[in-house]
Amino acid sequence: MNAHHHPHLEALQAVALDSARVAAGSPREAVPLVQRRRISSQALMGNDREVEIEHAGSLYRLRVTSLGKLILTK
Repeated sequence: MNAHHHPHLEALQAVALDSARVAAGSPREAVPLVQRRRISSQALMGNDREVEIEHAGSLYRLRVTSLGKLILTK
C-alpha cells in the first residue's frame, strides 16, 4: 500500500457545493446543482505537511505553508 494512500477518502460522499444558478436569458429557470466531493485538508493531508498526488501520469506536491495555506506544484 502506498504510504500516502488514505482509504477513508474513498468513503466520502458527493456534496452539492454550488448554489443554483439562473439560466442565461431566463431568470425563472434554475440550472441544476453541480455535485462535487468536498474533502477536508485534514482528511487529505493527515498529520503530514506535504503529500504527493499522481495525476495523468505526472507527480504533483501539495504542501501546507508556514502560514497554513495550501500550495500545489508540479
